[in-house]
Amino acid sequence: MLESSPSGKSSGSSMANHLPLIPENTRMEANGGGAAFDISSSATRTFLCRLTITDQIEQESLDVSIWGSADGETWSKKPLLMLPQQFYRGTTKLILDLSLRPETKFIRARWELFRWGRVAPTPMFVAGLKLEEIPPMSRETPTARIALATK
Repeated sequence: MLESSPSGKSSGSSMANHLPLIPENTRMEANGGGAAFDISSSATRTFLCRLTITDQIEQESLDVSIWGSADGETWSKKPLLMLPQQFYRGTTKLILDLSLRPETKFIRARWELFRWGRVAPTPMFVAGLKLEEIPPMSRETPTARIALATK
């Protein structure tokens, strides 16, 4: 299991398996980013990402991405994961599998807000992004599993 604090330092060996990359009910009115989390002690390096939007106004969108770093200071040129663009309240789930990226020791979230139309110019979302460590993904192809099952 993984225990991590937003300071970027691991908190110990007993692990809490939830990482609040964007704390629940964060009010977003400008582009921004969350704290860095140390994932080096993760057993599976595989996470269920759950973006929950609890409030928003019309004619706007939210883009959320997850970025990686080897040292917690220099971040990747491209995001590790881009969540689908959001316009409305609700929950979106995706898997982040870092098992083949051992160099990634830290992750953080970034968000961008876009607004259009003739209404108030300031966008506003209330959202949170929580990651939960899950068992690793299978590397077998479906046909290999079928072949094993028929023997």
